[in-house]
Amino acid sequence: MHRFDELLAGDFLCSNPDGTLIDRVQFLEQTARPVVIKGLVAEDVRIRLFGDVALIHARTRYQTASSDERHGRYTDVWVRRGGKWLAVSAHVTR
Repeated sequence: MHRFDELLAGDFLCSNPDGTLIDRVQFLEQTARPVVIKGLVAEDVRIRLFGDVALIHARTRYQTASSDERHGRYTDVWVRRGGKWLAVSAHVTR
């Protein structure tokens, strides 16, 4: 969680797979909970730079607690602020 605290902008928002939109504080609380998936792998990662904005698209593969294999995608938006890259947005699907 400490690493997320360093990387997320104060105005960060995340769209979750269930359709909820959560802010930075809620995301940090969500990621602090015990993980119920295992073997999370990011594949087909594509990074596109537009000056001080970066878009990251990737496919994910993971196993559920019952060992079923699942797939998803995520898109992150990063912005360079004060010489530091910060995540401002995430969209996750499963």
